[in-house]
Amino acid sequence: MTINKKSLIIASSIACFTACIGDFFATFFLGEYYPGYSQLHNTMSLLGVTNSPVSGIISTWWVILGFLIILFALGLNKAFDDEKRYVNVATCLLIFYGLGEGLGSGLYKADHVNNALTTSAIIHEILGSIGIISILILPLIMKKIIPVETNPGFHRFSTIVFIVGLVLMAMFVSRLFHQENNIFALYKGLWQRLIVLDYYIYLMVIALIMIKEQPAEPK
Repeated sequence: MTINKKSLIIASSIACFTACIGDFFATFFLGEYYPGYSQLHNTMSLLGVTNSPVSGIISTWWVILGFLIILFALGLNKAFDDEKRYVNVATCLLIFYGLGEGLGSGLYKADHVNNALTTSAIIHEILGSIGIISILILPLIMKKIIPVETNPGFHRFSTIVFIVGLVLMAMFVSRLFHQENNIFALYKGLWQRLIVLDYYIYLMVIALIMIKEQPAEPK
C-alpha cells in the first residue's frame, strides 16, 4: 500500500460523500428558486432546462458531480485489488453513471419544443438511461467484490438496495404509460428522488468500507 494509493482512496471517498450529499442539497435548494417547481411532481431534469431560472447553476453542478463520481470510481478500482475482474466492471459502471447522470445531464439540456424532444434532450435521455442502468446493476457486481463470507451484512444490504432500486425504477418508468390519472406520473419527482437516495446511501456505505479497510499509519 503506497501513500499515493491510500491518498487516492481517501480523496475519492470524500468525493463520493461530496457528490451524494451535495446533489441532494443542490436539487432541493435550487428547486425553491424555480417558481411552481415541485420536488414531488417534477423530475430533476426540469431544473436544468433552458428556461429554468437555475439552469446554469444546476448544469454546472451536474458536471462537477460527474467528475466527483468518476474520481470515486478510480478510488474504488484501487481499493479492491483482489477481485480485479469485477472491480473493473464496477469501475466502468460508476464511470458510466458519472458520464450519464453527471456530465450528460449538465451538458445536454432536456428541452422540449412544441411538445417534442430536442436533439439535446434525446442525448440527455440516452446518456441518463445508460447512467441509471449502470448504477442499478452495481450492487450485483459489488456482491462479487465483497462476498458474503467476508461481509454478510453488506451482501444483504446490496440485495435490498438492488430490489428497492428496481421497484422504484419500475414506478418511475410507469409514468410514461397512461398519463391520465396515473399516480406514477403524478409523483414522478418522488420516485426519482427515492431512487437517487437508495443508491447514494449505497455509494456512501461503499466509501466508508473503503476508508475503514485502509491500514493504519505506522507509529
